[in-house]
Amino acid sequence: MDTDNLRLFVMAAERLNISAAGRALGLAPAVASARLAKLENELGVELLRRTTRKVSLSLEGSEFLPYAREMLAQADAARAALGGQDVGAKGTLRFAAPSSFAQLHIMPLLPEFQSLYPDLTLDLRLSDTRFDAIEGSFDLALRSAPLADSSLKGRKLSEDIRVLCASPDYLKDYGIPTLPSDLKGHRYLAWANVEARELISSSGEIATLDPAIMTCRAIVDDGDAQRAASVAGAGISINSLWNVETEIAAGHLVRVLADWKLNDHAVLWLVYPRSNVLTPKTRIFMDFLIDRLGNRPGWSG
Repeated sequence: MDTDNLRLFVMAAERLNISAAGRALGLAPAVASARLAKLENELGVELLRRTTRKVSLSLEGSEFLPYAREMLAQADAARAALGGQDVGAKGTLRFAAPSSFAQLHIMPLLPEFQSLYPDLTLDLRLSDTRFDAIEGSFDLALRSAPLADSSLKGRKLSEDIRVLCASPDYLKDYGIPTLPSDLKGHRYLAWANVEARELISSSGEIATLDPAIMTCRAIVDDGDAQRAASVAGAGISINSLWNVETEIAAGHLVRVLADWKLNDHAVLWLVYPRSNVLTPKTRIFMDFLIDRLGNRPGWSG
């Protein structure tokens, strides 16, 4: 199967535009259409539905797309193993990450990365909503959790210590808790999951943060919004240190129960599907992020 035609199909499927995919590969629209038709004839199915108005993936095309990406990844890895050193610095890398983390720590690194690897395009999908790295067909994803999913492989980027914090004005008005039991009645900025959370002290003592005994008037599912609401004095919130280190250093936020943290063993992982070949372009971006962001002291308390 011609990998050039596979690459054209993948690009056309991602753009839903055959002419644009062809131009990206230096092909005239008529040539691109003919190559896709040849691939479809070879497979015996229609991969892309064309009308005068739009292009869309067929059911067979949707099912074939992840396999096409995998075949291209295998081919690129094979060329790199045979000495094609520039293979990894070309193409498109699909990367998923929490929006709040990406805005704070990845977006500022883009100019440097683009300067180092001008022929590698990053397709960034950013959301604080939990994603599926496999179904989403990502080359690489940032996930904050214990790596318990057996379908994924990954490398540790950093600890992800999560702490309680609030603004100085809030604490002045409502008092400073000194024990977990003092949280009762305090205003709480909750995430979508409003379940009780376990806290652990530096000496190993365990306690419970129970939203049921607090006053929860806002549920926020975005890290940037959580941080902004906390700075504004809306209540006590749970935040990763990577999300609030600047505000704490500047005095805009104060750690509440400074000797305690969430006992969730969260770690920032760079993950990819176990079935995927670790392509040169994926390794390049992974190594870049680990070199620039790996194990920052301020993120691990």
